[in-house]
Parts: sequence; structure tokens; C-alpha cells
Amino acid sequence: FYQYTWMLLLLLASSLIFAEGGKVLVIPQDGSHWLSMRPVVGKLQQNGHEVVVVVPSTSLHMKPKEPQNYTVKVYPIPYTEDHLAATLKSFINAHFIEQSVLNVIITMYQSIIEISRYFFITCKSLLHNEDIMQYLKESKFDVVFTAPILMCGPIIAEYLSVPSVYFLRGFPCNMDSEATQCPNPPSYVPRLFLNNSDSMTFAQRVKNMLVYMLEFVYCKPLFAQFEELAYEVFQKKVTATDLLSRGSVWLMRYDFVFEFPRPVMPNMVFIGGINCDQKKKLSQ
Repeated sequence: FYQYTWMLLLLLASSLIFAEGGKVLVIPQDGSHWLSMRPVVGKLQQNGHEVVVVVPSTSLHMKPKEPQNYTVKVYPIPYTEDHLAATLKSFINAHFIEQSVLNVIITMYQSIIEISRYFFITCKSLLHNEDIMQYLKESKFDVVFTAPILMCGPIIAEYLSVPSVYFLRGFPCNMDSEATQCPNPPSYVPRLFLNNSDSMTFAQRVKNMLVYMLEFVYCKPLFAQFEELAYEVFQKKVTATDLLSRGSVWLMRYDFVFEFPRPVMPNMVFIGGINCDQKKKLSQ
């Protein structure tokens, strides 16, 4: 009888331990990324997790004074909301200009470089904020939940030596595939800008290969500043791909219903539709 009683108590104790909420550090990114991420953060809080969201003092959608149940930590950044809004508008408009493939690549690249400067300033302001970084170090978080395109989340996860969960739509130059060591053959997987399907003609495959080779040239400058910032933090050389490869789970905000088939890795989880507004069901 006593043996079974102790076993029952042990099972109850272990179940309480496993049901206990964890401490989640959220490093979001402004724009549509946060609009999709915010409901998930709210659900984590409702499920009993202790959630801390770190946001910049200037942003378009991450308003620290909005009512919420999770803790918000704010750090100052040296640019205004008007400057950020103008740059983001220019970046969005670049996606809708009718022009040749070459001009699309040039226009998109210039707009990405411009908005990346803001991302870098935001990340640098956070990593150089001694009070916030000390608070994060002392808080003993269990996991970092982040939109990794900003690179600040992966850097902080590595700095705190905790697992990270990524929340993203995709990465420039298919860096998500490279970081997870996922097969990504250019003869089969369409590259950015070309609007090809997975069924390409020979001419389309040639263009696909040329754009693939071009990625080695134009993707390096996008993340060079973040790699220098990571060097300041860790005092050793680390690439953006190295940092991304530390991600434990990749939550991908798309679905193969709207995408072309391609190889994926076991830690990539598809959550397409999570960014869609939940409407009421139609009546009969």
C-alpha cells in the first residue's frame, strides 16, 4: 500500500512540475511581424507562462502603454517614429513597382539596406543598454521567443545561453535553409524576385542559378553589421548563419497550400494562417 502511495505522490509531484509555466523572453520586431506574434504572446501569458517583452521606445505597432498582461521592458533608441514610418513606407512601396527583374533586384536591395540600418540601430541600442542586459541576465529565462530577421533575438539567446524559438515568414537568400542544413537545390527551389514555380523551364533554371550565385554578393552586407555587433558581445568571430543555426524550433508563418513544395527540416513547424484575422463563421 505504502509503495503505491509513494508512487502516486511522485507522479502528482512530477505532473505539477511539468505543468509549471516557464519564463519566456520575447524579442519582437516591429511591423507585421509583431501583429502576427502578439496573439501568440498573449496566449503564452494566459497559459501560465511568465512573459517579458523587450521593445524600443519608438515603434509603429509595439506600443508599451497599450493594456496587456505581460511585462514590458522599454529601451531608448535615437530615431523618431516619423523617420521609421517613412522608411517602412518606402520599403513597402518598392514591392509594388512594375519593372524588369534586374531593376526589381536593385530597388528591393536598396530598400532592404535602408531599413536594415534601422534594425541595426535598434539592436545596437538594446545590446549597449547595460541596465536592460543586466536585467535579462539576472532573470534566468527558460527560452527566447523572437522574430530572428532582426538578429537581436539570436544574439541575446546566445548571450543568455538559453534555447530560442523563431517566429518568421522566411529569410533573405534562403539563410533559413543554410542555418538548418536543409537541402536547397537552386535547380529545384525558386529564388527570390523571380516568381518562378518549382516547375521551371531550362531558361528559368539558368536565371534561378544566376540569382542564387548573386546571393553570395548582396546578402553579406545585409548582415555584416550584425556580425560585427555579435563580435563585440562574444569577443569572437561569429556569422549570422552560425547564430541562426542555434534556433531550437522554427515556426514558419506559411503553408504549402500557398507555396511550392521543397525540403524542410524536422524542427520547422508550419503555422500558416496564424497571421489571419479570425472571423465569425458564416450562418447557414
